[in-house]
Amino acid sequence: MLLIDNQVVADVLSMQDCIAVQERAFAGVLTGASISRPRIDTLVPCSREDAYFRFGSIEGATGGVHAVRLKSDIMTWPKNDDGSWSRKKYSMQPGTYCGLVLLFSTENAEPLAILNDGYLQHMRVGAAAGIGARLLARADSRRVGLIGSGGMARTLLEALAAVRPIDEVRVFSRDPDNRTRFAREMSKLLGVLVLPASSAREAVRGADILATATDSLLPVVEADWLEPCMHVVAIGPHDLAPECEALLDVVVRQGDETLDLPETSSFQRNLGHSRNAFVAGNPQQQSRLPQVPRKNKPQRLWPLYVDVIAGRAAGRTNQAQITQYRPVGNWGLQFAACGGHVYRAAKARGLGRELPAEWFVQSIRN
Repeated sequence: MLLIDNQVVADVLSMQDCIAVQERAFAGVLTGASISRPRIDTLVPCSREDAYFRFGSIEGATGGVHAVRLKSDIMTWPKNDDGSWSRKKYSMQPGTYCGLVLLFSTENAEPLAILNDGYLQHMRVGAAAGIGARLLARADSRRVGLIGSGGMARTLLEALAAVRPIDEVRVFSRDPDNRTRFAREMSKLLGVLVLPASSAREAVRGADILATATDSLLPVVEADWLEPCMHVVAIGPHDLAPECEALLDVVVRQGDETLDLPETSSFQRNLGHSRNAFVAGNPQQQSRLPQVPRKNKPQRLWPLYVDVIAGRAAGRTNQAQITQYRPVGNWGLQFAACGGHVYRAAKARGLGRELPAEWFVQSIRN
């Protein structure tokens, strides 16, 4: 069994491979070779009066590997002086995080690996943007308008550059130093012109691809910013104003994260960034949780990625359409596909730390 840290993941997982293994895994949904379980969070009050403990898990299986991704966070939702509203999280202390991916063989149930999830999470989310752009963005898309300059914005932009001939990027984030540093570093990494923008509106005006990667609980893109021919990918669930829905011509969903359960005080949907959450605490404690505006019900049920690649639904059919890829769903399957690739590559190259398998199996039938 291997213990694989973030550095090993970075050493063996390229963006092209990350996109390719996910596309193969998603195609496996059509035949039953791949499966994914939606993310479920458990929210429990903690001693901080402005915070909650959140435990999240997702699962998926493909290519002989079953993955379980686990996260343990203390969550807060600060409102900032500039009117923005975002989420913060940590494990043990600010600046440290606990996320693990456990891999098991579906051939003999052997525990295969434990991975840090940080770099893998950024890569699989970024790759989803590439999958959507390859499916829906115009083939001649060259300019990206990007809102966000964190780790996921980096892999998102790397993925877009891997599938389209990107030669100019304008990026905005709230911190001028962050967006300037991002522009400098990504210009060097990708060999394209990346410029910091003074506003979100400036960043996305005239873009072929509008991309967001924020942790905002409020919209960062207004409906009148959408332009004909544009492709949109929003990583943050609240990044687009609700009015954007009516302007979208084609939307493709990566998967479905809805659990068919009635909402009660102990089970709630779309609570902040938690799509399905079992919630502990009394009413006073639950009032700490972010009560974000509920989105309007979509005007239509948009097709899934597998519907498009199977020919059951259309993607972009003309240049003028505004398209969107929603990278929600099949998250557990992404970790199985990417985690399995990392495990096999690390094993082949002698990377990672070997752990005795007998530490993780037992002779008592459970």
